[in-house]
Amino acid sequence: MNKFKTLGLGILISFFLTISSNADSIKIGTEGAYPPWNSKDASGNLIGFEVELANELCKIMKAECTIVEQDWDGMIPALLMRKFDAIMAGMSITAERQKTITFSQGYADEVASLAVMKGSDLEGMDTPEGINLSLGGSDVKKALKTLTGALAGKTVCVQTATIHQNFLDSGDVGSVNVRTYKTQDEVNLDLASGRCDAALAAAVAFTDYADKSGKPVVLVGPTFSGGAFGNGVGVGIRQGGEDAIGKRDAKLLKDFNKAIDKARKQGIISKLAIKHFGFDASM
Repeated sequence: MNKFKTLGLGILISFFLTISSNADSIKIGTEGAYPPWNSKDASGNLIGFEVELANELCKIMKAECTIVEQDWDGMIPALLMRKFDAIMAGMSITAERQKTITFSQGYADEVASLAVMKGSDLEGMDTPEGINLSLGGSDVKKALKTLTGALAGKTVCVQTATIHQNFLDSGDVGSVNVRTYKTQDEVNLDLASGRCDAALAAAVAFTDYADKSGKPVVLVGPTFSGGAFGNGVGVGIRQGGEDAIGKRDAKLLKDFNKAIDKARKQGIISKLAIKHFGFDASM
């Protein structure tokens, strides 16, 4: 065997040993800027519902996990570039995202809502309370028609590259002036300062901001789920393949699903949801 073949074999063996040694080591990406799902404390440590849930799931899987921060708009590209192995960042399971990555079963529900400042002329809209876009029907049509009229000429603020932006851009509520921001914190600040007539995000993102800031932010209109808003929040994982890394990704998906099942049955997800959201958002 010549030295080049020996070198090639050495690299190959090293590669597979690395895969093997990292089999129980998982790196999880989160945004750290979407409370109460995930955020940072005063010392810069990652905290929130998903950070605690990730640690619990890793205990169940008996895996050594590291949670890392990643900007939202680069979350899926970073996963595909293998900067980390999984996403836990308030990411809703949508058909569009499933073209690129795969998801575990959902671990929590995320309903969306419009928010305004108290005293806004958008308060008191007569709409059905909870709308699942996947179901269709008269209630959905009524809500969308009401919102189309109410939001005409208004500026609605939203975090970029989210299901909430996709909904506003879809035309389902007419032609809306959409203003996008890099983070939800920026959305909240501009809503409070009056630069936005309304904002759209997860309902708990607004209630959390109102509670912590003392700002008179109120939810208006219906809460939304289904359709463009997806089917709950799950762990995002690369789509498995036939090579060694692809098979590891496929196994990781199974492991997360088993861990979520166990965490649900043990009441772990319910307990953490009540702690961070104030209600049981487990699926």
